[in-house]
Amino acid sequence: MVDLVGRRSEREAVEKFLSLARSGRSGAVVVRGEAGIGKTAVLEHARQTALASGFRVELSVGAESETQFAFAGLHQLCAPLLDRTGALPEPQRAALGVAFGLHGGAAPDRFLVGLATLHLLAEVAEEEPLLCLVDDAQWLDEASAQVLAFVARRVGAEQLALVFGLRDSDDGDRLPFAGLPELRLERLSEPDARALLSTAVHTPLDERVRDRIIAEADGNPLALLELPRNARPTHLAGGFELPGTLSVPRRLEESFRRRSATLPPPTQLLLLVAASEPTGDVALLWRAAAHLELAREVAAPAEVAGLLEIDSRVRFRHPLVRSAVYQAATPPDRRRAHGALAAATDPQADPDRRAWHRAQAVLGTDEHAAADLARSAGRARSRGGLAAAAAFLQHATEMTPEPATRARRALEAAHAKHDAGAFDTALELLAVAATGPLEALPRARLELLRAQIAFHLTRGSDMPGMLLDAAKTLAPLDPPLARETYLHALDAAVHAGHLARGCGLPEAAEAAIDAPPSPTPPRPVDLLLDGLATRFTQGFEASVPTLQRSLETLLDHESRVEDDDRRWLWLASHVAAMLWDDEALYTLATSAVRLARDAGSLSTLPAALNAVASILVITGELTRATELAAEEAAITQATGAPPLPNARLMLAAWRGQQPETLELYATMVKEATERGEGSTVSLAQATLAALHNGLGNYDDALAAATPPCEHDDLAYSSLALPELVEAAARAGEPERAAAALEQLTSRASASGTDFALGLAARSRALTTTGPAAEEHYREAIVRLTNCRWAVYLARTHLVYGEWLRREGRRQDAREQLRTAHRLLSNMGIEAFAARAARELRATGEHPRARTTHPTDELTTQELQVARLVATGATSREVGAQLFLSPRTIEAHLRNIFRKLGITSRRELKALQFA
Repeated sequence: MVDLVGRRSEREAVEKFLSLARSGRSGAVVVRGEAGIGKTAVLEHARQTALASGFRVELSVGAESETQFAFAGLHQLCAPLLDRTGALPEPQRAALGVAFGLHGGAAPDRFLVGLATLHLLAEVAEEEPLLCLVDDAQWLDEASAQVLAFVARRVGAEQLALVFGLRDSDDGDRLPFAGLPELRLERLSEPDARALLSTAVHTPLDERVRDRIIAEADGNPLALLELPRNARPTHLAGGFELPGTLSVPRRLEESFRRRSATLPPPTQLLLLVAASEPTGDVALLWRAAAHLELAREVAAPAEVAGLLEIDSRVRFRHPLVRSAVYQAATPPDRRRAHGALAAATDPQADPDRRAWHRAQAVLGTDEHAAADLARSAGRARSRGGLAAAAAFLQHATEMTPEPATRARRALEAAHAKHDAGAFDTALELLAVAATGPLEALPRARLELLRAQIAFHLTRGSDMPGMLLDAAKTLAPLDPPLARETYLHALDAAVHAGHLARGCGLPEAAEAAIDAPPSPTPPRPVDLLLDGLATRFTQGFEASVPTLQRSLETLLDHESRVEDDDRRWLWLASHVAAMLWDDEALYTLATSAVRLARDAGSLSTLPAALNAVASILVITGELTRATELAAEEAAITQATGAPPLPNARLMLAAWRGQQPETLELYATMVKEATERGEGSTVSLAQATLAALHNGLGNYDDALAAATPPCEHDDLAYSSLALPELVEAAARAGEPERAAAALEQLTSRASASGTDFALGLAARSRALTTTGPAAEEHYREAIVRLTNCRWAVYLARTHLVYGEWLRREGRRQDAREQLRTAHRLLSNMGIEAFAARAARELRATGEHPRARTTHPTDELTTQELQVARLVATGATSREVGAQLFLSPRTIEAHLRNIFRKLGITSRRELKALQFA
């Protein structure tokens, strides 16, 4: 293939990549480079190599004008495979059907569509190796790009290869494909450029002209092939000149523009129609041509000129041809072409594309075209295409002539842009909406959205005040929404904590007291609002009854949590932690994970996994916590979201890994402070206090535990108070220990949970001398034995054993210390376990080493797979939960069986997992 002159290493890389995929080592690669550098040629080489090796090959090509059509690129790739969707689980099959507009249904999470796509491709690859080629991936619609990038990061043991052709751009690092393995195409060397040029020019070529062409093309293969075609033979023989001020892609585009300009006017118009319709639908092209009274024969000159091919599809020689033709056309001619395409597009089969073409054909504003676009936005939203819906609505806004309707659509478009994560554009649309006549309620919703966008952008600082202003405006207009907004303001104040600027938690709580009355019966959101307002105006103890009712209401409906209540699960979990309600906290947090998994919502699942992993640390299930933290990290990496630090910090701290903890702590506090998230700083400080208490650095523990208690954060003061009592008691600060104990005892009595009362009894024992201390230790052990947070039971055995040794009761001390050491070692709470070991040695007993388990040899993901398979789950079920293909699960199982020396799932079920 002449276009691959000088690409030996690239050819070899592609061939090796395909060979690995054929052997069951799936992968993805991005072929990246500037326009004309040969990306399409490399993809074509991959296609030919794959076909010769027995692969099935499917293709999708991005188009700049297709970016508004949700899942268009993905549908192009998957359409030939849809006969295999019957093998998918029902939720995945339904998600693909809705995304592709095959049937109606609830808008699917795009990452459920991603999981369905992964499993569909893996299903096809079971029969024969599968190569998916995606050219011009920079022009994929956002939904398709995110799904395909997700799939690329989750492939494993399938016979599946994905190759993306991606043009360099200024925002390339922000594209969904950033971070995938790359094959970068550099410009050709001079000898290779000469060899390629000799294949393109068959007339005598003056040496000076050859040198000038090679210098102007600067190693770009398409430039070497195309630029000489624009010159007359006499110029090639001696006087060839090229403009030196344009970039190579611009020169190529100009070359194509000049070549198309020499064609007859009817041919130029047909070229423009083809450039305006990127689907390559030949029948549609001929219908549009007929509408313009263009005979089919007018295509011939464009084909002879090497600009266009028309067979089963309409294909341009290069995407730059399309853009050159379209950009060179006059606005009236563009409108004429789009008008013909709108007339030729079936309004029943493809209403969205018809609406888009119709809008492009309009000069100025047009209500009918705008209304069509608004309806297209509704259909896009129903398919889960948030970005597409937002784009349609934005265009509809621009085309709306009547000011009030334009303002209403601008507000709707701003909401859609906000939902799609395009916050800057949403703010611009809010400015448009604000200029038009809006009634009181829409204007109040505008201010609410402005505050919500600011909250998403900054996550704290001065957001509570903005939200409170919106809530006050909404109060007489929409009382239920006003109450939700007051709670959102309190939520923002909880996030901001002590870093709030202006309006903080006390001010937000005072304002929330004036919220409209709660409906009867109150919703969970109403109970949360009333309870939190009481918490920060009248104190912890006064708020307990209402907040406990809010948790009971959510738990009563845990199996059928309303969509409106799901977003408050995070806040409810913090309330449960504040109340030391370990059962409610565990149930609410795991519900959030279950709901996210069931919905395939990878946008919310990482945060839910991070929360459960953090909780599992203090239940003593560090191995399980590590699995969930690893799953969270894998998903955020696959979806391009930033990793969440909470669970990793807690794991490092409770394991006693001081250097890693301090490094994570410093990063977490710095980033949270910059964002204005005081609650995250408080969590980091409370966690650091646990690290230092484990290491016996009691002064450092006291310093870390003090700020969260002083700031009285919603959940983290409850986490820090027991650490503060232990640190102060051991650091020789009895007055500070007594003050913290008094607060802890009062709050624990109000809460009334065994866990709260057990912590209070343990803390009293730490600050008590003589026989009374032993009574408190024994009470603490009895109460904490019934609780989920097992690390505190183990730590109570430890401090009780330490007290017994100081009392000279060595035998009794050994019993407690042995229990503490066994529990802490088995959990992996290494620093506290080392404390227990030192105390045991001081009694004259050598501590036993931790018993090893066969499963210790497994990786974190293998352990997670083994644990799920041991419950009886099939490979398909495990794959659906972990967002991996069944074949990848089977590959993990083979490694698991080998490492454990077993041969069946039945034997796996008999093993114990930590």
